[in-house]
Amino acid sequence: MGHPAILTVDDDPSVSRAIARDLRRKYGEQYRIVRASSAAEALDALKELKLRGGRVAVMLADYRMPQMNGIEFLEQGMDLFPNARRALLTAYADTDAAIQAINLVDVDHYLLKPWDPPEEKLYPVLDALLDAWQATGDREIEDIRVVGHRWSEPSYQIRDFLARNLVPYRWLAADEPEGRRLLEAADAGPESIPLVVTADGRALARPTTAAVAEAAGLPTTPGRDFYDLVIVGGGPAGLGAAVYGASEGLKTLLVERQAMGGQAGQSSRIENYLGFPDGISGVQLTDRARRQATKFEAEVLNTREVTGLRLDGSARTLTFADGGEISAHSIVLATGVAYRPLPADGIARLTGSGVYYGSASTEGPACAGADVYIVGGANSAGQAALFFSRYAKKVTLLVRGQSLEASMSYYLIQQLAQTDNIEVRTNCEVLSAHGDGHLQAITICENKGTLETTVECGALFIFIGAEPRTDWLGTTVARDEKGFVYTGPDLLANGSRPKGWDRDRDPFYLECSVPGIFAAGDVRANSVKRVASAVGEGAMAVTLVHRYLEAQ
Repeated sequence: MGHPAILTVDDDPSVSRAIARDLRRKYGEQYRIVRASSAAEALDALKELKLRGGRVAVMLADYRMPQMNGIEFLEQGMDLFPNARRALLTAYADTDAAIQAINLVDVDHYLLKPWDPPEEKLYPVLDALLDAWQATGDREIEDIRVVGHRWSEPSYQIRDFLARNLVPYRWLAADEPEGRRLLEAADAGPESIPLVVTADGRALARPTTAAVAEAAGLPTTPGRDFYDLVIVGGGPAGLGAAVYGASEGLKTLLVERQAMGGQAGQSSRIENYLGFPDGISGVQLTDRARRQATKFEAEVLNTREVTGLRLDGSARTLTFADGGEISAHSIVLATGVAYRPLPADGIARLTGSGVYYGSASTEGPACAGADVYIVGGANSAGQAALFFSRYAKKVTLLVRGQSLEASMSYYLIQQLAQTDNIEVRTNCEVLSAHGDGHLQAITICENKGTLETTVECGALFIFIGAEPRTDWLGTTVARDEKGFVYTGPDLLANGSRPKGWDRDRDPFYLECSVPGIFAAGDVRANSVKRVASAVGEGAMAVTLVHRYLEAQ
């Protein structure tokens, strides 16, 4: 029982033998290949493995099976081995079913029959699934326990941080028996909430996210003092730069202040990203990109906020909020944008207590049976509406403009229209939020102020505006009036190079007003606000970093 198992189930004997044969040929030395001819037989095998302390890395199930199809089997298999990666084996005609499986049981991948040659169509998929499983292992969700209040903003911040960083945890309400028992065991009173208890029994009262990151084993300290490339921001642009920088031999460090993935990491489903025809969640895309970067030995730092930039000759030095510093030959700014605060009465008071910025997917189950409102008209708001429609009684999208067409992708507009419990209301804005201790209602203004209504509201999610996180740059790097960073051609005024430019060349396309500092993704002035373009700019920035370093 020492080797983890790869379980495959198919009721067609010839297919079952073929896939078991191909799996043994590539993975037989490191994994135990378990073959079953029916879903019931496979479940019996999983139960036996569980009782005997075995581990399951991947479950691969055929979609069309009698009595219990592959989706139904994977749903039950998840109860026994929640960390096992899941794949569906399907014929071309059943690809719609595979897409449903992704939505129902978060299937990681589907494989089309036939998969010949396995070197191209089977092994790369299994390699990725096994890498993902090895990254998480068999940790139980009880590794970290969080005791807090449902409507407490500090409690929400800890839960959101752990979820966005893919750290398994268990949430315990402070007013429920198990939560009270844990508080008593830690000799902790109400002033200690939120209380975080680590796997080794340490109790952290009202911890900072940095303390939680350290307790969860997330890297927070750089391994060296000087790098070839430091990337500020862990969204798609930053992750793209980290993958390409490290894979091309640069000593690369990626610094993120909150959670990898940025706003894209909060998306419940990205369906227009190249190479994922059935869509992928922002968390999954982020996790794959992070693992890819670390595979090439890029260093990743969590919960480190950059607060300043200094030029030390040819070195560029970044300062952290805690007083630390890091230097590099080159820097890529990929800090993305933040949602703009909603200037309505009561919003600030109730933020984290029913009012949230971004999708806050941890709140999904808590929205069961509630009326949920979402403010915004771009893709992120549409994706959130679809996500919360799985839980809420009704989701209402409040759009300030006259329609969604100018700001949202066509495919999302169509999906919203086809979802029964989603309503889109245009020419609307929120005037105020009401509630005693937590959000209970909102007042909406419609038709340019001609109509005001107050409605019950279980949760309000805000997706408006885009403010770059660049105040810390001061006057060192040229920015526009909104704070977006100028690069390349935008720095040339009537053909003249930027003030203080000391190179006998024009700035490279993504280069800032300081040589060796580049910007990529949403933080860059006049950039295209899409995940794919951000990843592309991150990769392009590394090419320009090489050109800069070669000329040094």
